[in-house]
Amino acid sequence: SRLQSLDQRIAHLQHEIAALPKHIAAIEKTLDGHHRRLEADRAALAANLKDRKRYEEDIKLSEQKISKLRDQTQQAKTNEQFRAFQHEIEFCEKEIRSFEDRILELMTASERFDQNAKKTETAFNQQKKHVDAEKAEAREKTASHQKELNSLRAERQQIVSTMKPSVLASYERIRKKWHGATVLAEAVDSHCSACQIALRPQFLQDLRKGDKLMFCESCGRFLYYNAPVTFEHDLAAHSEPRV
Repeated sequence: SRLQSLDQRIAHLQHEIAALPKHIAAIEKTLDGHHRRLEADRAALAANLKDRKRYEEDIKLSEQKISKLRDQTQQAKTNEQFRAFQHEIEFCEKEIRSFEDRILELMTASERFDQNAKKTETAFNQQKKHVDAEKAEAREKTASHQKELNSLRAERQQIVSTMKPSVLASYERIRKKWHGATVLAEAVDSHCSACQIALRPQFLQDLRKGDKLMFCESCGRFLYYNAPVTFEHDLAAHSEPRV
């Protein structure tokens, strides 16, 4: 029936409208993942640069210390003082070499961090474009679905307003029972086309008369037999309200 078709289409549109925000949330979650990785790579790069600057400052301090020690060495009055100053100078020079080695290690790591950050930024920008496009499409689709939904609901209201309350109540009861699936079923080869249960001969004979609404004795759906055009047309032919 038209009412059944409307309800099925309405249910489909409602499902589509409800699913779109979930879809957007899912791709935004992926975007967040790219963003977190980008921030982590940038943080690693910044920390690397900070460490390098710290070691460079340590080298400057050690060089300044060496300069002072050399001045003191020239003023040494004993061999013991001279050797002590020389020992401190050697220690500072060893520290400087250690700092320089560490800076080289950090520079090598910095290249890797920089490459990672660039790759992650590219992936993030690509994903952001995808998310923005998906959002725009979702907004358009939602607006289109909502417009169609409003039109279908208005048409549905027109149909149900002409129906007998008892018939409408039966229709809604069956639709709820089968979760919006088929409400109307045709009798085919003496069976209900929905549940495939055989119909009693007497029941089938009464159904063929088509002078009253009948329900499948197994699944409870509205049954019709060889409707000439539509179920509504068949009902109208017997002065019954439309379904």
